[in-house]
Amino acid sequence: MKNLGAEHENLDQKAYEIVKSMITERQILPGEKIPQEKLAHELGISRTPLVSALKFLEHEKLVESKPRRGYFVRLFSKQEMISIFELREVLEGLAAKRTATNITEKEIEILNGFFKPFRESTNITDFRAYAREDRRFHNFITEIGSKEFLKSILQTYNVITASYQYLSSEGLVRPPNETIEEHLAVIKAIGDRDPDSAEEMMRRHLNRTIALLRQDIKKEVQGMGSGKIIRPSF
Repeated sequence: MKNLGAEHENLDQKAYEIVKSMITERQILPGEKIPQEKLAHELGISRTPLVSALKFLEHEKLVESKPRRGYFVRLFSKQEMISIFELREVLEGLAAKRTATNITEKEIEILNGFFKPFRESTNITDFRAYAREDRRFHNFITEIGSKEFLKSILQTYNVITASYQYLSSEGLVRPPNETIEEHLAVIKAIGDRDPDSAEEMMRRHLNRTIALLRQDIKKEVQGMGSGKIIRPSF
């Protein structure tokens, strides 16, 4: 006899993983409606497991439900993004510190491979490829350095994933030309097994994003007062 309960759970999990992947890979952009009927048809499932998956993603803050309109990918305000990056600054700073202490030679080899396609470029224009590498890099560090409760917090609340739910520039708040050297500084500190420097470099990297977001909010407020239209930073 089939275990219908287990089968249903598997469908829920399958739908959850696919929709979450579509969000992180920006196949559905922040603020866009999630096409439930189309997705259910393409996945070959009923809407029941899909709705279950969407409700779980709503609990994880990646999706929001709008009455009589459906489910939408969550679009965070800049103030909310600041809160997310403040969490990242503290938690990933600690993760970087732990990584520098615990990293193996094999893992250092992998770490040194990050951002190789971009290191010699004087003007990085492939934002999509850079954003994908950016996510992989930060997830790699948290995977090594975030043991027990820290890892659980980062994964359960999608702290890193949520920070890429920025509408423009493939989810990057700052341009690659500005952050590449910061990433390389983190890589060097961890590779040198210098925990204090690793934490400092990571926190500095994320704090600069916070500063830019605050600056943008200030400009928008000033622009509203003057009646001017404020353009994105890049």
